[in-house]
Amino acid sequence: MDDLEPVSHYYYSHRLKLQFWDWGKEGKPTLVLVHGGLDHARNWDWVARALREHFHVYAMDLRGHGNSEWARGALYSVAEHLLDLSALADVIGDFPIYLVGHSLGGILTLLYSGIYPDRVRKVVAIEGMGLPANHRIHKPAPERMRTWIEGVRQTERREPRSYPNLDEAVARMKEANPHLSDEVAKHLTVHGTNWNADGSLIWKFDNYARNFPPYGQNLDDMRSILNEIKCPVLLFWGMESWAPDPEADGRANAIKNYRLVRVPKAGHWVHHDRLDVFLEETTRFLTEE
Repeated sequence: MDDLEPVSHYYYSHRLKLQFWDWGKEGKPTLVLVHGGLDHARNWDWVARALREHFHVYAMDLRGHGNSEWARGALYSVAEHLLDLSALADVIGDFPIYLVGHSLGGILTLLYSGIYPDRVRKVVAIEGMGLPANHRIHKPAPERMRTWIEGVRQTERREPRSYPNLDEAVARMKEANPHLSDEVAKHLTVHGTNWNADGSLIWKFDNYARNFPPYGQNLDDMRSILNEIKCPVLLFWGMESWAPDPEADGRANAIKNYRLVRVPKAGHWVHHDRLDVFLEETTRFLTEE
């Protein structure tokens, strides 16, 4: 029974048809897994199989990702993704819920917990504190707008990259994260690609999701929302990640009740790079009273 695949469902948010996966275990508390940018819900498979012993696990495909509909003309902003997470939580309707997110998904789970503090029991965020203060998204408004406009225009002229076979796509996946084993990289690639008519493969995500919106990531706004979180928070940071330590640069301090786990030999994808550490820490945190 535990080897069964999750069940695919769809729901509607903002007039978009979005997918989520139901890993089952009726009667257990609800836990929602939220993936990062340019990723998909099936990247959680190993985590979902472990956590479903304690929870009714759901994993969502963000708009423009996985099997969810592309949002043509939208910004793919944090606010829009939050709207979709909120809609799914309402569809499930089992508050308070548990949330686990990675990267963009970590941002969403933390912000949702601050916007609706009474609806969340506990939250886990892997590198989900947002982009550091020195990132270009925090540049002065004229520069942000110019960068976004030029980025969108460039995307309009760009043909999405295709790969002649599965092995080439898997190699690209491993190039993006050298920590991945062959098995994990192949799984992520199989679930993250579609076939073209000529037999080549293309990534499922919408290329327009690559562009950072010119507004909606204000550091003061994020800090004020994080300050509203009432539930316990577990943060993960990969010590080989490109992202800075969220405690060292002060970003984590906006959260009243948190613990940070620094994970050696892990980059940005802690739940892939050190699955053992992630599951041990997360399971203990989520299940303890």
